[in-house]
Amino acid sequence: MKSVVQRQIAQSIATLEAVLADERIAETLVQLSEMTAAAMKAGGKLLVAGNGGSAADAQHLVAEFVGRLTISRPALRAIALTVDTSILTAVGNDFSFDYVFERQVEALGTPGDIFLGISTSGNSKNIVKAVKLANQMGLTTVGFSGNGGGVMAEVCQLNIVIPSSTTMNIQESHLVLEHIYCMLVELCYFGPEFGSRPQALAE
Repeated sequence: MKSVVQRQIAQSIATLEAVLADERIAETLVQLSEMTAAAMKAGGKLLVAGNGGSAADAQHLVAEFVGRLTISRPALRAIALTVDTSILTAVGNDFSFDYVFERQVEALGTPGDIFLGISTSGNSKNIVKAVKLANQMGLTTVGFSGNGGGVMAEVCQLNIVIPSSTTMNIQESHLVLEHIYCMLVELCYFGPEFGSRPQALAE
């Protein structure tokens, strides 16, 4: 059992080392952060969606934006499209589960917003549909994926593809990058001196 623990930790580290070595990931994350801060300054917002563990990621990331990451500051506009059970079940029942995020993008998205879809396979039908509509509506579309990027790599304007085909390692890397994403948006939004302010631990 101990060897299983050590093997899985080593696999997680190896995936993150591959992420670190891929300069495109860092460059895209910086570009996305700059675009997100600019959109928020202009009155726009971040919409985030995913399924399963990626739904939890969407909510986690949005909580960091609306609450705080490590430094107290004003709330930043972000909405997780995974939390309204009435919308999710109504759309899933009346239309199809494939439309649960697309309908919310149609209702809540405005030109200049950022839509971030999270899918470890890059092929989640409800994410792909939401991305396609967001593109048509004038939102900036971003995919966090793995497994080569899947369909999302073709339809998203920006892509961060984790170099792995193992779901849990992709999700672990996504979470690391999501925290850094929030941190970079804070620096872009509030200025580089923001990072020198005292950090606060969550309760």
